[in-house]
Amino acid sequence: MVTMETAELETDLSLFKYDTLEQLPSRYRELEAKERTDRIEAALAELGDDVVILGHNYQRREIVEHADFIGDSYQLSKEAADADAEYVIFGGVTFMAESADIITDDDQSVILPSMEASCPMAGMAEALQVDSAWAEITAAAPDANIIPITYMNSYADLKAFCASQGGLVCTSSNAHEAFEYAFERGDKVLFLPDKHLGENTAHRLGMEDEIAEWDPWDPEGKDAEEVAESDIILWDGYCQVHERFREDHIEQVREANPGAKVIVHPECRREVVEAADVAGSTATICETVANADPGDTWAIGTEIHLTNHLQRWHPEVNVLPLCGDACMDCNAMRQIDPNYLAWVLEELVEGREHNVIEVAPEEKELAGVALDRMLEI
Repeated sequence: MVTMETAELETDLSLFKYDTLEQLPSRYRELEAKERTDRIEAALAELGDDVVILGHNYQRREIVEHADFIGDSYQLSKEAADADAEYVIFGGVTFMAESADIITDDDQSVILPSMEASCPMAGMAEALQVDSAWAEITAAAPDANIIPITYMNSYADLKAFCASQGGLVCTSSNAHEAFEYAFERGDKVLFLPDKHLGENTAHRLGMEDEIAEWDPWDPEGKDAEEVAESDIILWDGYCQVHERFREDHIEQVREANPGAKVIVHPECRREVVEAADVAGSTATICETVANADPGDTWAIGTEIHLTNHLQRWHPEVNVLPLCGDACMDCNAMRQIDPNYLAWVLEELVEGREHNVIEVAPEEKELAGVALDRMLEI
């Protein structure tokens, strides 16, 4: 039986949605930083307006320094849709590139520099697994109209599934509005894949006593009666970066830095969100630091590269990683090595496309419906 613990250890192939994993050609593996930067810039100059590079907030400096836009996943997809570029290079992970493919024009190609950049949390709720769980959940509450909501951090086929069942997509910023949308139309919500964002949203709505958890990794541990009696069913998935933060990290940073304020992402555990001064999306975290007074201290509970960016972008603010040296980078984002960026760009100059992300037409249409419903709110 696959448990959550073994799933964490089964990195790489078990989490890949796409079968084609092109290896970086050997001639690119030992590039020195200056040569790589020069070659990337030369390729970009050659391609001109035909290419746009998107850099997620969690990407390393060597990627974002070449990006035309830096931000969170859906914001970047919208930037791609508004661009006229033929090629969209997404410095993110698979589900982000899928979202970009869904909302960009058909004549735009979305390229993921490395196909190994596959989000572990998205891999915790794949569509076939959810199909099976849906049959069990609906059987446990046969008279209920259950509306599925999936976090943006999920694959396109799960977004399509939610649309087919009357559900929608949400971001960390509008999850509470997505819940309200669902409860206006149904009796229960199934929220996937991040249980922590789901629990924090339930608390925000005053529904913390209406939660059941669905553990897809434990076939014997499901309680049909609890599902039938609860209004909110949370899928047992999580972000490995954000789950790492603990309440004692907040206590330690405040003790070491009197007057420090703490901001964390709502993918963190409930007790961490409760202990923090502010909880919000990556955009909220960036805005909070940008608007801070000079000399203020903010401890950041999110992926370490964003914290590093904020330290660099706002030197007048004392920006600290919430858990110090123990803070993690995202191992999926790490797969977007700048050498891969050099490779895909130089190949485009030669007229060759690699690692193009294409969502199947039926999934693309339905996933678009789920996104449109989100935009309605």
